[in-house]
Formats: sequence, structure tokens, C-alpha cells
Amino acid sequence: MILSFKDKQLYEIKEKIETNTRLKSHDGIMLYNTHDLVGVGALADFVRRKRHGNKTYFVYNQHINYTNICKNRCLFCAFARDRNEKGAYIYSVDQVRDILIQNKNSHIKEIHMVGGIHPNAPFEYYLDLLKTIREIRPDVHIKAFTAVEIDHFSTISKLSLSETIQALKQSGLDMVPGGGSEVMSDRIHAELFPKKIHRTRWAEVMKAVHAEGLKSNATMLYGHIETVEERINHLIQLREIQDETNGFTAFIPLAFHSENTKLSYITPTSAYLDLKTTSIARLMLDNFDHIKAYWVMLGEKLAQIAQTFGADDLDGTIIEEKITHSAGAKSSKGLTRDQLDHMIRSAGFAPFERDALYQPVENKK
Repeated sequence: MILSFKDKQLYEIKEKIETNTRLKSHDGIMLYNTHDLVGVGALADFVRRKRHGNKTYFVYNQHINYTNICKNRCLFCAFARDRNEKGAYIYSVDQVRDILIQNKNSHIKEIHMVGGIHPNAPFEYYLDLLKTIREIRPDVHIKAFTAVEIDHFSTISKLSLSETIQALKQSGLDMVPGGGSEVMSDRIHAELFPKKIHRTRWAEVMKAVHAEGLKSNATMLYGHIETVEERINHLIQLREIQDETNGFTAFIPLAFHSENTKLSYITPTSAYLDLKTTSIARLMLDNFDHIKAYWVMLGEKLAQIAQTFGADDLDGTIIEEKITHSAGAKSSKGLTRDQLDHMIRSAGFAPFERDALYQPVENKK
């Protein structure tokens, strides 16, 4: 590739990319520290186009956040409530059924379902949620329950991880989202989410999910108290898990939103950091096929630009996202297929409608 850089250190990264040499920790730190954002983006764009050409993927999906009651109460979360707190809720299975029926005529290909760690709901409740989705929408992929939730299910059911995942699969689970790892750092775990499972347990759950034949995503929540070194270490830990299991389909950088959280003093992430993080993820995660620009957290306009900074996926239509909007997200709560199509085409890319596993779907209006 013919590229010129303001920061001459990027020529070393360029050579490694051209020779398929894996980037190391010091490379990732250098990429964060350089001010040559355009150069970093150009390298990420090269890798993105080598893998996917001009395609940008999206899915027609719907989010269901079945409860905001959560015993973990992480400091960065604006969504969670205690049981008796104002605004606390848990959907009954019938309420979830009604939500699904409202959109039954939509050509949705993925249901994304996550919630808080409820202290009292029995394991059967979660199985019934899956069975209800499968009954109403037999044609969709059900992507549900983070590693944190699955660990909780194993505890309350007194089943092994493998047995828990098998029970979820038998009830309809097709895939697992990537949340819950936040930043895999002992320091951050102790300061921000001490009640949530440790990074080693998160990895154990994900490996068990992959061993049972289910794919998952992976994420990183950035822009709070983490250091550059901790971000890069997180990416390397994900890369090592992927080397072992090849079970991750996509990586999603999640820009932290602080409004209504106990970290509300932290300023929002900059566009510079968002684009830099997207690009670095594309360069460091050489064994991940897809990097998402999650428009809910980035905003529609910046997600559109991120397509030229290494991102090849804009996630999906969403249909009423709650968690990030509780923390002050100014993006839409959902987008139409036509809006996503426009975001992609107007940036010079070709829309590719997919299912949860990146298989093409027929575009039905």
C-alpha cells in the first residue's frame, strides 16, 4: 500500500501489516499516543478493505431489556435500579410476548436481549423468555444474556456452566452478546464494578459458550478511568481468547456515557478518541473478522465516519435501546433500514444486510 504519514513511526506499523506480523503491546500504545489520527485511520481502512472491500454490514434487529433491577450496581451504569427504587421494572413473560407481537410483521433477523442481575428471578424465567421469543419469532437469531448473566444463571440453577448453556440453547439461544468485560483490569474491577464477575470468570464463561458451539461478540467500555495500557491489554486478552476458540464474530468498542452515573464528572469521549479506538481495534485484533461502529454510543454521524477508520459494521436498527440512553445518549433509540442504508451509501460504502452470523439476507421492505 502507498501511504504517507505525518508520524514516521507509523511506517513500522505499515511494514508489520504488510508482512502479516502481529502487533504487540508497545505497538498499540504507540498508536494511541501518536497524533497522526489520519495515518492510523488509513492503516485501519487498508485492513478493513482487504477483508471486506466496500461492504458495510448491518442487521434488522430489536433490543429487549427485560429488567433494570440489578444487584451489581456498577458505578458506570445509569440503567440499573434496586428492587424498590423508583423506575425499577422487570417484564413478565407475557409482556415480552406483547412486545414481540407488536413487531411481528417486521422482517427482524435478530433479537438482542440483556438485562440486570435480578436477585430473585428463577432460572426458569430466563428459559421461558427464550421459549417465548422462539415461539413468536421462529425465524430470528436470539442473541441474549452476557457472560455476567450466564454466570448468574449457573449459580441460581446449581448447574455447571456447560449444563447452563445447554439448557439455554435448548430453549432457543443462538448467540451471546459481548458485554460484561468492560475493561479487563483488576484495578478497574476493584474501583468500578467489584460485584461483577472477574475478568478470568468472564473469559471462562465465554470459552464455555464457544465450546458449546455458540458464537459471541466482544466489547470494551472505554473513556472512563482506564489507561492506554489497560485498553491495549484488554484487546490482547480478547485476541488470546480468540486464538484459542475462534468464537468471537465481532468486536464492539463502547464509548462511555457518564450522565446519570456515579462517574458523571467524566467528560464524554471525543470524536478523536472514538475514531482512534476503532482504528486501533481493527489493527490489534487481527483474528477478529468484524469491527462495529455502534451508532447508539457514537451517534449516527460519527459512526458513519468510522466506516473509513476500520469499522465494517454499523450494528442494526435496534428498535428502542434503553441502557445507553439512560446514561444520556443523544442518538436515536432506533433507526429504520432506509436510514442505515443512507448512512452507508452516502459515505461511499455498499450496504450488506446480514443476519446475526453475517450471512446475507434478502432485503424485504
